[in-house]
Amino acid sequence: MKQWKKDLMLSVILLIFATIVAHIFFLQTEHTVNVPMIYTLATFFISRYTKGYWWGIAFSIFSVLLINWRFTYPYFKINFLIDGYPMTFIGILMISVITNMTTTSLNREKEEAVKREKELAKLNEYNQEINRLTIDREKETMRSNLLRAISHDLRTPLTGMIGASSTYLEAKDYLDEEARDQLVMGIHEDANWLLNMVENLLSVTRIQNDGEGAETSVKKVLEPLDEVVAEAMHRFRKRYPESTVRVKIPDEFLMVPMDPTLIEQVIMNLLENAWVHSGEKEPVDLKIRQEDQNVVFYIRDQGDGIEPERMSHLFDGCAGARDHESRKGMGIGLTICKTIILAHQGEIHARNYEDGAEFYFSLPLDETAEDEDV
Repeated sequence: MKQWKKDLMLSVILLIFATIVAHIFFLQTEHTVNVPMIYTLATFFISRYTKGYWWGIAFSIFSVLLINWRFTYPYFKINFLIDGYPMTFIGILMISVITNMTTTSLNREKEEAVKREKELAKLNEYNQEINRLTIDREKETMRSNLLRAISHDLRTPLTGMIGASSTYLEAKDYLDEEARDQLVMGIHEDANWLLNMVENLLSVTRIQNDGEGAETSVKKVLEPLDEVVAEAMHRFRKRYPESTVRVKIPDEFLMVPMDPTLIEQVIMNLLENAWVHSGEKEPVDLKIRQEDQNVVFYIRDQGDGIEPERMSHLFDGCAGARDHESRKGMGIGLTICKTIILAHQGEIHARNYEDGAEFYFSLPLDETAEDEDV
């Protein structure tokens, strides 16, 4: 049904209803005081629930004529010349028209507000789609960088192991004991390196995606900070017994929401980066402080620092190796560190200072964590 037919039907129904109610009041009281109010109210509803100004204005005029014809003496006659009535009816008409125009204006404002709200909802949906595509593109880029770093870091030690073992098997009768020991030591070092990489890759499997695949998260439990650091240091010193790490943690007892296995892996990776790849064998500093609602871990070496051209790509697997890292660099380790910290809703950064480089990452303290026994 067309809109004008709906508006006409609604207006007629409201006018008939108003006339019935007006007759009830008129027959019971024989007064016409309430009759104009009844028709004014009917006009208000006509203006409220129809489109445009004209329905309300037309039925305002019709209501005034109907009041004069039916409810004003002499009855059933149109007579605007009765003393006092012209101004009364003009007042009723003006009130009806003003009410109609005000109501219609409010209706239009409401329609415009609804229209703006729909447009805003579409714009938000569009922005969400853009964000989703951006996140997907970033995830694809990170995935490509991760695969590139994995392939590089796997190829280098495997090539070294294959070369050393082939040399040992083919020329062992011509090598002295020292040369054979060096070949076996190289194989041993590369095997340990691969083991470390496997541990890094396994740690990624503990990171989960949310229902929409946009955000990563981990299952957090409240863990004592000193125990997590102690376990990470135990693992690191077992792997690098000749290393020197100076550890400083807060005096107060801190319970931090985290996945302890993953955070231990981050600490291990950054300590290894500082000890093995800094270019020096000076002590490494591990300092932990509470800053506002975060616990911040600082790992500082006394090496050569980070080249400016590598700084922006440290955590995406594209930074490349340093000159003295001819066999293998940190590669995938820093990329996984970033993935783990972001899954904890934290941040990770790197910077140079006067005597070396410093990596630091934060973990929020105000995150909800599940009970460890659950």
